[in-house]
Amino acid sequence: MSQKQVKFENAMEDDDFGLIIGKDGELKGLFVPEEYDAMDYVPHTIVEILKKVYGIDVSEEVTMH
Repeated sequence: MSQKQVKFENAMEDDDFGLIIGKDGELKGLFVPEEYDAMDYVPHTIVEILKKVYGIDVSEEVTMH
């Protein structure tokens, strides 16, 4: 089985969310599709991952790069 590298943007559909995680496991960012950006909407599953794994409560003001 061969492995083909795909750029992050090309691997996602227009309505997909994405977590950007550094090589050390640190959360570097959260990609939010344009259609949800103004709504401050994040799916419940991602909210739970952010809370349980990274200790981030998205209901608070959070800055990620």
